[in-house]
Amino acid sequence: MTQKKNEADDNAAAREMDGVPEHLREGGDEPEANADAERISMLEDQLAAAKQDVLYAQADTQNVRRRMEKEAADARAYAATNFARDILSVSDNLTRALDAIPAELREDEKMKPLVTGLEATGRELDSVFAKNGIARIAAMGMPLDPNLHQAMVEIPSADAEAGTIVAEMQAGYMIKDRLLRPALVGVAKSAD
Repeated sequence: MTQKKNEADDNAAAREMDGVPEHLREGGDEPEANADAERISMLEDQLAAAKQDVLYAQADTQNVRRRMEKEAADARAYAATNFARDILSVSDNLTRALDAIPAELREDEKMKPLVTGLEATGRELDSVFAKNGIARIAAMGMPLDPNLHQAMVEIPSADAEAGTIVAEMQAGYMIKDRLLRPALVGVAKSAD
């Protein structure tokens, strides 16, 4: 009777396991379970690598976008650089013309309107420069800065400290935070 009962229990257990894959049954094959665990582990590794690749791609895309935005902003800000350099020569010539007018001609009633017109043109040009971020570089009395000034000559001087700018041959200009043209200057040296 015990034997019949054991057989009945085995038959009932066999009926319960119908449709259940072999590797999921109790006491199933260990190699199949290990293969599935290895496959799951491999897929998890591939998923982690794919996630990492996506993160790198997103970061790279963001860096490219930022770089392009900066380049576009720089292009807008400094688009007029070449034009501004060309206009500086006009400003230089106007300044030279005004400086060349002697004091007695400035007071002459016939020349006064011409001088006034030239001075107004100079002020308007300075105003346009200011609107576009173009500023004159300070030079006279300043220490020589090779980033802003170009020394053309050394001038012996007992009054000024060596390395101080004592003459300006041509004005220098900045456009926003970039050098447009260095100031051409004369620098003091010791009188010895």
